Amino acid sequence: MDQNPFLAIILMTVSMLLLPVMDTIAKYLSSDLPTVEITFGRFACQLLICVFLALFTGRIMRLKSKQPVVNYVRGLLLASASLCFFTALKYMSVATAISIFFIEPMVLTVLAALFLKEQVGPRRISAVLVGLLGAVIILRPNLAEIGLVSLLPVCTAFLFSFYLLINRLYPVTDSLLTIQFSAGVSGSLFLGAVLLFGFFSGSEGLEFVPPSASQSALLMLIGLISFAGHGLVVAAFQRGNASLLAPLQYVEIVGATLLGYLVFSDFPDGPTWLGIALIVGSGLYITYRERRLKSAATV
Repeated sequence: MDQNPFLAIILMTVSMLLLPVMDTIAKYLSSDLPTVEITFGRFACQLLICVFLALFTGRIMRLKSKQPVVNYVRGLLLASASLCFFTALKYMSVATAISIFFIEPMVLTVLAALFLKEQVGPRRISAVLVGLLGAVIILRPNLAEIGLVSLLPVCTAFLFSFYLLINRLYPVTDSLLTIQFSAGVSGSLFLGAVLLFGFFSGSEGLEFVPPSASQSALLMLIGLISFAGHGLVVAAFQRGNASLLAPLQYVEIVGATLLGYLVFSDFPDGPTWLGIALIVGSGLYITYRERRLKSAATV
């Protein structure tokens, strides 16, 4: 596909402003519905959207994956990450949870060094440590107030980093629709099994609560936003370089902060902004160093 940096920037920016809407809806629903049910709704609705589009466009046979095991593992990691994140949103502000999640570039840098034997110099190691310091600054009051649940965005970052690590090991060969379908299948099966376990065991927080008509509509909207938002990200990266687009992911913090304030009257305090600045600065520096190293390797 032809490169179009300007269009790529627009697509990436729109996606980063759209995805916090999904998180805000999930937080709103979490006051009445179990988070595992909300997460199941996201993946089940995503699955239905994929099947509908495949039938509508006559591409139902193209849903078959060329690498099914890899795709289903990707889906399980995404489902687990989403469950951790939506659970965190029940107790934390959207902006705080997303800000902590953005230690993901630092986690990925460490995992790539451990599992892919990528060389990581002292500069990127320093950036990782600064980013983790920012996370500690944000986490400290939350650990005191809500306990270990405040670590769930950290778990989300680790799970998503493993997802990206698999992408490096096994480059994507399927279409976007096939990938979304595979994630919908594996995510729905996994989370459906968790719901069944909760139903039969009576475990608190895992029970199924029949959603109302309005809640069902919001669950469908979460699935639609998930499908569209991640589709826009893929479309953006098809038209622009990663080094151009990666910094734009932090626009998501802006959208999350604005929506958190408008819907829940949540606004980050001074120390949280300091932690956010350290995380964003570290992430941008890691992106810059990786771009410089790749440019040097191709010379």
